[in-house]
Amino acid sequence: MTMNGLDRRTLLLGAMATGLMTQGGAAWGAPFVSRRIAMNVRGAGRDVILIPGLASGPGIWNGVLGGVPGHRYHLVHVRGFAGLTPEGNASGTLLQPIADEIARYVAAAGLKRPAIVGHSMGGTLAMLLGLKGLASRVMVVDMLPAGAAMVGGTASGMGYLADQLSGYFTGTQAGRRYLAQIVAQAPGAKGSDPDVIANALRDLANTDLGPQLPRLTMPLEVVYAVGSDAQQAASITRSFQSGYAGKKGAVLKPLGPSGHMVMADQPVRFNALLKDFLAV
Repeated sequence: MTMNGLDRRTLLLGAMATGLMTQGGAAWGAPFVSRRIAMNVRGAGRDVILIPGLASGPGIWNGVLGGVPGHRYHLVHVRGFAGLTPEGNASGTLLQPIADEIARYVAAAGLKRPAIVGHSMGGTLAMLLGLKGLASRVMVVDMLPAGAAMVGGTASGMGYLADQLSGYFTGTQAGRRYLAQIVAQAPGAKGSDPDVIANALRDLANTDLGPQLPRLTMPLEVVYAVGSDAQQAASITRSFQSGYAGKKGAVLKPLGPSGHMVMADQPVRFNALLKDFLAV
């Protein structure tokens, strides 16, 4: 894996934010208002929800919209990320409240068990929605069930560190200044709120969905990034195999060479995987 790719993965607990592109296009005029998410709809066909990752906007899926047509895509934009003001995400926990709001959108829009695809933190949200029984199938892109495991830790061990980091980044002038500098420099993170990022990092570090995986009754596919180094790729594969061992029938597919943004690093191959996933 390239150093750039390694940086992108380790940002989950190092307060680096991922992303590639900003949201484009006009907003869908559905009667859905939320202080935690904004929704846009593109295309026509079977319903698919696309959830971006930490600090990213829906623009990370631009290549999917053009490359995998024939679906009605519902794009999630988390408030506080990629140019949206935080509103309801300004403080407190994020993951479960955001998942609850996406679930509320599913009901408001009258969606019947859509496919759900999530990248990074969006993968965690996708699994939370799957646990609510709202998805026909779930694809997780480069995310383990335990957020801390993405950097070799555990929720019980790394979670404490993340709590301390979150307090530093949000509660001290030096920490806020440092995180703001990181956000300004990270690709795609421009316009993201440092407090929301810090709180999201804390939530991810304290979340481990591994014990709940047996409750996922729908098909689960996991696409994960590997680099060009064979030894490192094998180590990453073992981590994902172990992480998703609790989900019977989970399909794991490595994709590389890539860092963390596999849909940008390998767009043709990722779109082919997604097309097959959605065709079932």
